[in-house]
Amino acid sequence: MKAVALTRYLPISDPQSLVDVELPTPVPGARDLLVKVEAIAVNPVDTKVRAPKEKVEASPRVLGWDAAGVVEQVGAEVTLFKRGDRVYYAGDITRPGSNSAFQLVDERIVGHAPKSLSFAEAAALPLTAITAWEALFDRLRVAAFNTASNAQRSILLIGGAGGVGSIAIQLAAKVAGLKVIATASRPESARWCKELGAEVVVNHFGNLVEEVRAAGFKHVDYVLIMNSTDTHMPAAAELVAPQGGICTIVENAKPLDVVPLKNKSAFFAWEFMFTRAMFTTPDMIEQHKLLTEVARLVDAGVIRTTVAEVLKPVNAANLRAAHAKLEAGRAIGKIVLEGF
Repeated sequence: MKAVALTRYLPISDPQSLVDVELPTPVPGARDLLVKVEAIAVNPVDTKVRAPKEKVEASPRVLGWDAAGVVEQVGAEVTLFKRGDRVYYAGDITRPGSNSAFQLVDERIVGHAPKSLSFAEAAALPLTAITAWEALFDRLRVAAFNTASNAQRSILLIGGAGGVGSIAIQLAAKVAGLKVIATASRPESARWCKELGAEVVVNHFGNLVEEVRAAGFKHVDYVLIMNSTDTHMPAAAELVAPQGGICTIVENAKPLDVVPLKNKSAFFAWEFMFTRAMFTTPDMIEQHKLLTEVARLVDAGVIRTTVAEVLKPVNAANLRAAHAKLEAGRAIGKIVLEGF
């Protein structure tokens, strides 16, 4: 089968950083689906895993954690899907990724793709939708679909125009009914955030505390950090309301000071959407359930896909271009590649 892989971890400007390869088609295990991949999306995790280091892989390593396609085969214990089903998923970071013509994925972390979307539009959703959903409703404990209760509550989304931010704005505003303050640094990214449902947009390169308070919010009930936890944690700690919560999806480079949260009885949480698959947690199937709900919301017109650019076909050259754009920090929404 066709795939894009690496054996060395090189700068994305190096043509050998991602290369076209031929690999054997894998065979499904008991709870696996073998999916014929039709479209994939690129995320910051791809660039972080691929980042330069001395390690050399003995065999080609396939990255990629966002896909939409068609079930080709099912394992002996599969009950949720059948051959021919249209599916979408983010997958498992401990297994070969989606940058290949066929991929194995555990059925418990797969959803039926939204009926109203193309494969390219569907591929833009899974990783960011899972991350945003878990961050809001599992980690921050926001009450989903309780818009009456949430109407007076607010959330600050730091990094609103990125992949996760683009979904988080919609879920927070349209599903939870929160007042959404999003951050963006350029006119075009600010417009994108407003289109998706942000009530207020502020610049995360300015004095974030001053900007949020100038917009009329002394405190916010929730903060979701999706850009530079080290940079934004002090402002988040100052802005979060008493008994509120902060969640981040971005790893830190230095110790984080959570002492300012003590007197507020505020909490801090991490969100890592691969946790359930990585540790085979008893509630792994929750990702199947939430992807099913996201598909329902999309088909009902409540939320929309965040694909911003589609490249064809799926090959090493196009994947290198997508990685380079993400690394430059200029992407709005999601970059998708379609067709092997």
